[in-house]
Amino acid sequence: MALRDLLHAKENRIENERLNRLVEELGALEYAEVQKKTIEAKANLSDLLVEKKKCEEENAELERRREALELVVGELQKRLELSETIEELQKSIAAKRRELIIADEAVLMESFALYKPTYAFTKADAYKEKLDKVRSQQKDMIKNNIAAFGSDQWTVNNSLSQGKKLVGDMKKLCLRSFNNECDAAVDEVKFNNFERCEARIEKSAEAVEKLGKMMGVRINPRFVQLKKDELRVALEYQIQKQREKDEQKELRAQQREEARVAKELEEARKEALKEQQHYQNAIDKINKQIDACKSETELEVLKEKLEDLTSKLDVITENIAQIDYRQANQKAGYVYVISNLGAFGENVYKIGMTRRLEPQERVDELGDASVPFNFDVHAMIFSDNAPALEAVLHHTFSERRLNYINNRREFFQVTLDEIKKVIKENHDKTVEFVEIPPAEQYRETQKMKEVGA
Repeated sequence: MALRDLLHAKENRIENERLNRLVEELGALEYAEVQKKTIEAKANLSDLLVEKKKCEEENAELERRREALELVVGELQKRLELSETIEELQKSIAAKRRELIIADEAVLMESFALYKPTYAFTKADAYKEKLDKVRSQQKDMIKNNIAAFGSDQWTVNNSLSQGKKLVGDMKKLCLRSFNNECDAAVDEVKFNNFERCEARIEKSAEAVEKLGKMMGVRINPRFVQLKKDELRVALEYQIQKQREKDEQKELRAQQREEARVAKELEEARKEALKEQQHYQNAIDKINKQIDACKSETELEVLKEKLEDLTSKLDVITENIAQIDYRQANQKAGYVYVISNLGAFGENVYKIGMTRRLEPQERVDELGDASVPFNFDVHAMIFSDNAPALEAVLHHTFSERRLNYINNRREFFQVTLDEIKKVIKENHDKTVEFVEIPPAEQYRETQKMKEVGA
């Protein structure tokens, strides 16, 4: 047993040694493997650290880019908001411009609108009476407390009487405001802004109604209508006064012209009579000399002088007859056709008349400082009834007037051939026409401009 134990012990020792060697070998292998793997792990760790650093740098760059992008996005957002604001402003501006254009067109149309009179009075006094009547009706409505309405159920501290007083005060205040607006409209109304002034009255009444809504205060529509009537009558009164003023001005000018013509005729007659007497005295003297003359040669000379003096006396006598005729016939005179190429252009003619002995003086007066160039005469027609011939021409070309309002502005846009035709049909004497006006100053001015250019 002992031997067997010994043998087993030996075997066990050998086996243990073998196992120890095997363990040592395995341990060496594992250590080498571990060492290898450690080296590899360190290498991997180094790579990972490099990669981590790279990632961190990339993350930092991405963060910077993100922040920069956020700034860009924020800026773009602001720009977008500004763009939207600008777009809204542009739309608003466009809308305002459209409104302005519409308003400008409305003002323009209003400035060219023709006011249509309601009343047919021919005298300013009649308009004044109508205006006084309308204003008297307004005063009666105010006096009778019916110019404005107001609530009769309004209370102050549960008191109807105090409420009535407050409503009454409100009515007075609103009426005063309304009347002031209406007075301002009446003061500024003209033929080209009547509709705007009338709308001002209507809007004022609407504003009062809104202001006094809680107390039921509003302007009586009848009172509003009376204010509009006042506006209309005031305008027509203003127009009629101006018309009568212009008529009086024209009448005074006509009277001055007639007085001037009468004086001119009288002075011309006196001068002609003086010359007539002078030549008559000379003829009488020659006749006495002829009666006493004994020389044939001297007699022939005296007869020649007598013939010359008699011829001149006949001319003067004819002139006196013409002057007497002009004084007796107030309708005799000259109808003139004149133009001003530099001032009015082609095919614009003034057709008028004058009773002066020297009609060119009247034409020269028309070419005073009010026009840049002198007038040129195309025709000067003497007529026994100059006003009638002038009236026919004016009537024929009435729709060709440059001024439809003032008939004394006798300018017409017609051709000279059209004027010739009317004169030929209504005047039985030959008339000479100047086809092309000299217009000397105008043409010289144009040449100077061309040279200067």
